[in-house]
Amino acid sequence: MTNQKSTITVASGPAAVITTTNSAAVLPRSVHRALQNFLLIWLDADFDESKENYKTSIQHLRHIVATITTFTDVDQCVDFISDIEDEKIFVIVSDALGQHIIPEIQILPQLHSIYVFCDNQSLHQQWAKTIPKVKGVYTQIEPICETLKIDREHCDQGMIPISYHGIDALFMYT
Repeated sequence: MTNQKSTITVASGPAAVITTTNSAAVLPRSVHRALQNFLLIWLDADFDESKENYKTSIQHLRHIVATITTFTDVDQCVDFISDIEDEKIFVIVSDALGQHIIPEIQILPQLHSIYVFCDNQSLHQQWAKTIPKVKGVYTQIEPICETLKIDREHCDQGMIPISYHGIDALFMYT
């Protein structure tokens, strides 16, 4: 199998939105299922996939999710999240933007979890711990990935259909 990657630019200019998707042929089965259940959005004013630290972070995240949509502009990100209705959304947000966007988006029912990604954890933990959807404040991508895996599994479990095939209807009422 080949590892095919495509990058699609959705908007241009300083607030470009980049959706990065792996080829379905190389993703584990769990990622195929997760793709239908949730979206991962990364909001960071300084996001630049050509920088090594962002490249590495995206590679780690691709082991967990099939699609990562990135934003550098808060308003575009809020509009995008607001338009989603049938999927759960997980958001990674940089420290500087987090304090501004999280109070605005935390009430949205489609927003499942928020991960604050920053350089100074102690500076942002105080305000972040007051918001239930914030799963933590992180200085490295690996712990975000671990928490995201757990949250994805919980989201997937909530989507597992229950089948009653083969069960005698009388058994259900005895």
